[in-house]
Amino acid sequence: MMPRAKLKAQKVDAAEALLSGRGLPAGGAWITRAREAAKARVAELGLPVRRDEYWRYTDPRRLTDAAAQSATLHDTKGETPVFDAFDRLKLVFVDGVFDAEASDPLALDGVEICTLAQAATTDLHWARDLYGTLEARGQKPVERSLASLNTAYATEGLLIRITAKVSKPISIIYLRQSTDADVMVHHLVQVESGAEATILENGPMAARFNQVMEVDIAEGATLHHIRAQGRDHQRSGAAHLFARLGAGAQLKSFTLTANGTLIRNDAVIWLDGAGGSAHVAGATVGDGAFHHDDTVFITHGAPRCESRQVYKKVLRGGAVGVFQGKILVERAAQLTDGYQISQSLLLDENAQFLAKPELEIYADDVKCSHGSTSGEIDPNQLFYLRARGVPEDRAKMLLVLAFLAEALDEIADPDLAEDLRARLEAWLARRA
Repeated sequence: MMPRAKLKAQKVDAAEALLSGRGLPAGGAWITRAREAAKARVAELGLPVRRDEYWRYTDPRRLTDAAAQSATLHDTKGETPVFDAFDRLKLVFVDGVFDAEASDPLALDGVEICTLAQAATTDLHWARDLYGTLEARGQKPVERSLASLNTAYATEGLLIRITAKVSKPISIIYLRQSTDADVMVHHLVQVESGAEATILENGPMAARFNQVMEVDIAEGATLHHIRAQGRDHQRSGAAHLFARLGAGAQLKSFTLTANGTLIRNDAVIWLDGAGGSAHVAGATVGDGAFHHDDTVFITHGAPRCESRQVYKKVLRGGAVGVFQGKILVERAAQLTDGYQISQSLLLDENAQFLAKPELEIYADDVKCSHGSTSGEIDPNQLFYLRARGVPEDRAKMLLVLAFLAEALDEIADPDLAEDLRARLEAWLARRA
């Protein structure tokens, strides 16, 4: 085993090589300070390597190489875009660059929106006290230097301040036109006291992407976040969600992933106020050269809070699924209710599921549970459906959809949940 000091030196040397000669983007005083601090974090922490505890199941080299690998564009002709049937405020990025002409006007009652590129040119902005702060907090106890790299160098993204209950979803759409686009996007969302909104994300974004979303949810506020990562077969990327919840605040975040060479989704959430609730869930389907990693860290820092982690993966043809989830209950967080479940359905002998569920509890009046299972389609259930005249392919599809249902049930809006369920059914039908 490599000594810790030697491993640290290797990580730092890799970061130094990547940062060498790479100047920070120009900007106003507030964002320059944030970027300089983030760059210093990258230099101090180094880049992730396979020997890191939370990268042991996922090789990060595709995400840390100086240049992205080219990825063939996925043909979506004849397919209706995700969420297309819903009335929403559409905000479009093309190869990671905000496209104002393709987007709706940045105007919606109860919401203030501007682009990161616009805000970065100012010396004063409401984001100055928030940008990069949750990402920086998220570096302990687990290092996430890819997120710091994003904070330092991202020039595109949205700054969204929600001040009331918003009448329709805010929809962020990522389109890809280049086979080698290497993209960093950084979003910042502030949900003020008592406000409520839904944020939708969909699309493949880039051949390689590094995305950060920082979310600050004030007392009594609610945010619904639903993400459908695009179906490009060869793309790779890392998405980071950092969220802080005040007293009585609620967060529900769901991610659907289909295809991709390497996708890593990190969620780091702090329940800082009493009575908060954080639900994070994911449904993943993949086959072939597909590696998907969900890494979740939820900290209960206040009493009477609830958290749920629900992750389901359907894998075949050599696909690999990873789940690393932790619930940390601090001493002050009495009456905590924490639930975590990670399950995989392996459709052949070549697929693999790797799980590392964790509980770390310092309070003495809590209700916490976790579980992880992996298996194949139940032959008795399959026989039951076949005996009632259901064709084998259809019967398998119904069982897979039933397996994924618990994750989809975490979506509060039944119409949005049904839209994604139909997407999953179509994906399974194409691979029947």
